[in-house]
Amino acid sequence: MSLRRLRIPAAVLATATLASLFTASSAGAGTVPAAVAVEGRKVLSADFSGNSLPAGFRAVEGKWEVKDGRLYGTSADAGQQSRITFGEHLDDFRMEVTARFESVRDSARWVAMGMDVPADGSVPWSIATMRSGTTAANGLEFAQRTTAGGWNVTDTAAAPSAAGVGRDVRIAVEVHDSKARWFFDGREAMRTTRVVRSEGGVEALVVNGATVSFDDLTVTELPEQGFLRPEGSPMTVIAHRGGSSAAPENTLVSDEVGRRGGAEYIENDVQPSKDGIPYVMHDTTVDRTTDGAGPIRDLTSTQLNGLDAGSWFAPAYTGTKVPTLAAQLDDLRTRGGDMLLEIKGSHTRDQVATIVKTVRDSGMAERVFVQSFEVDHLRYARELAPELPLGLLRSSLDEDPVALAKELRLASYNPSDGALAKRPGVVADLHAAGVAVMVWTVDSADRWKALDAMGVDAIITNRPAELTGWNAAQLQSRPEPPKAPLVAITSPARGTELDRAQRPVAAVQATGADEVTLTLDGAPVTAGEPIDLTGLAAGPHTLRAEATGPGGVTRAESVFTVRATRTGLAHLILTADADANRVSTMTAMLGRGHYTQLARWVEQHSGKHIPADRAKLIATEARALAAG
Repeated sequence: MSLRRLRIPAAVLATATLASLFTASSAGAGTVPAAVAVEGRKVLSADFSGNSLPAGFRAVEGKWEVKDGRLYGTSADAGQQSRITFGEHLDDFRMEVTARFESVRDSARWVAMGMDVPADGSVPWSIATMRSGTTAANGLEFAQRTTAGGWNVTDTAAAPSAAGVGRDVRIAVEVHDSKARWFFDGREAMRTTRVVRSEGGVEALVVNGATVSFDDLTVTELPEQGFLRPEGSPMTVIAHRGGSSAAPENTLVSDEVGRRGGAEYIENDVQPSKDGIPYVMHDTTVDRTTDGAGPIRDLTSTQLNGLDAGSWFAPAYTGTKVPTLAAQLDDLRTRGGDMLLEIKGSHTRDQVATIVKTVRDSGMAERVFVQSFEVDHLRYARELAPELPLGLLRSSLDEDPVALAKELRLASYNPSDGALAKRPGVVADLHAAGVAVMVWTVDSADRWKALDAMGVDAIITNRPAELTGWNAAQLQSRPEPPKAPLVAITSPARGTELDRAQRPVAAVQATGADEVTLTLDGAPVTAGEPIDLTGLAAGPHTLRAEATGPGGVTRAESVFTVRATRTGLAHLILTADADANRVSTMTAMLGRGHYTQLARWVEQHSGKHIPADRAKLIATEARALAAG
């Protein structure tokens, strides 16, 4: 599947079924809209209830086995990355699994969800990693294993709680092309815009220096990502002219500062040189931000290329260049991040066509969002490139933003903070129409808080790193969603061998559960009550526990074996509800080890002097001892 995709405007997608779109809250302003619950195509679902690797799973390195209802992956040492691949190549998907560190060499060892791994497990990979020491600053990571066998860790974060050893953690990663979100026990913990994708990579699990067990693995294909903020997620960070509070605006170094600060989009301003080349610059003249002078449209590309665009900001940036749009697009394509491209000032249709051609030639059409104050610019862009999403910039709100958004087929309506503050209810109105709201240019934490409460989808800011940190703080401070209950069967213990004379008590421990049910081979049993083994066939039997609580449903099972023994057979005879003479006859044959004779004798008296069910069990047990 090609990585280039058609991106349809959100206003058009509002009529379709999309997991990432919202319905408007009836509460109006101040309430984040609720997400539409849509199930994507289930690509894979594995509960590892069998005795072998599921079909399509390919163990590449290390030890991988299915036992006791879980998949176990073992890496012998810190230098071994044990891998198992599965699934199919997907542009947009969610991978989710319950993981438990069974043992680790040290707290830095890790497990990872492979977001893009060749099916044969070879490099390069893109992975979402969790260390057993999850609360360390790098407890969670997005990383790449390069073709040279090195590591490129692009993003790190601390998890909200410790994974440790012996604890089930529900982890997930949601991927949309080069973007991804990391979820830890239901909470978003980190984002990235720098996932390296391939044409054929599939999903995988990777284990390093540890033994990790897995359960309930799912891979779900998702609709293409929209621009409306998913419920519970932070606002999208858009770096205004790059990280312009810390580097010279609208330069590649400013882009890098914004990217490293956590921005998902780099906002820029595009204007043509005298010879028609699109350059990245805000002002109509080069006077403020370069060592040159004059209108940008009066200067040739040769003249613009010779300007110093950094020394005005700080001596350390001396020699920084004014980038062309093509150079900025190349930088984003190779280093990560998407572009919010503002067509600045007056442009003819031909000039807009040059911008569109530059975007397409760069291979970045699926990662560019076009905005402008000028309606004509957006109409030109729509005619020339219907795949590009559009946003209308506004210093003051239109009388009916929703009607205008529908007319222009906007993906977003982008007002100033001051304008939106006067009519905050318009956010819910636009969301109801499937239109996102991106607000400019906001650098105050107080305003971030207010806009977050309104349900604004994205903020354009000069301080992307600070907004990223503020977002992270909000995520950490939100109440944790209810955790799935914990449940374990303590008796009979898994793997226990029992005989008929024993009466094990069905025992289970659970926390966070409102209700716990137990079944033995599918039939209900009562916790705390002895299990009568006299009615069970020889061989394996499965005791299952299901705990239900506010956080969901958790299941556990214990498989024990009933085996034939002399003691067990004696118990069957003594409790057979037969008269004393016949009990004496059977015990005598048992004492002499005449098992085959005992089986035949019991079968002769079955249903006459010995209950038929018990006679059948005694005979079966006696023959098992005779054969053993």
